Amino acid sequence: MSGLEEKKKVETQFIDWGLTDYQDAWDRQEALLNNTVAIKTANRVNGTQLPTPNYLIFNEHPHVYTLGKSGHQENLLLDEEGLKQKQATYYKINRGGDITYHGPGQIVGYPILDLDNFFTDIHLYLRTLEEAVILTLKDYGIEAGRYPGYTGVWLDPTNDKARKICAMGVRCSRWVTMHGFAFNVNVDLAYFKNIVPCGIDDKAVTSLEKELGFPLDMEEVKGKLKRHIATLFNMSLNA
Repeated sequence: MSGLEEKKKVETQFIDWGLTDYQDAWDRQEALLNNTVAIKTANRVNGTQLPTPNYLIFNEHPHVYTLGKSGHQENLLLDEEGLKQKQATYYKINRGGDITYHGPGQIVGYPILDLDNFFTDIHLYLRTLEEAVILTLKDYGIEAGRYPGYTGVWLDPTNDKARKICAMGVRCSRWVTMHGFAFNVNVDLAYFKNIVPCGIDDKAVTSLEKELGFPLDMEEVKGKLKRHIATLFNMSLNA
């Protein structure tokens, strides 16, 4: 024996909210984050060590465009009437990043984690989420990577065929995270034509379905992605 103990896995509750209205999901995230922050604050004030919860939430959204706090309104190419015609909604939100689209056929992940339970490094946090998606794509025979200067996961990131398959934007309060990533699986890519995705006007957006030429079983993809996230973050997932 080496004398080294295996690092204890971090208890994390996995929840699949299914198809969820964006505002409802945002409100529910805020409630979970605020509860965790309240526990941390009480621990600091009272000198206690109550454990903080961690959540990994998957869901899909009806058609919606969201603009991050560093984004630009002009990157939405639809007016109010255009949104109605597309049966889409629009929100300005408190995550980082610019504009993106969420819709059916896309895995939207909301890790609500107390990074004090994992590692207090936002850069590493984002890179670890990206790595989970990269490994999931590798399971399907697709090589993916990172595009220098941008978050998210890209295919052919080093040449003029670069295209984005997963967008990311997070918020962190007292090392508790919310928002997260949007992984294009069977999503209708036509909806991305109504925005300048993430403020990048010279790169394409793609999906797993487009790359492979056939639709994927969403539950199968979720299962692979969930396992990679759990492994990389050293989580013990409880459904």
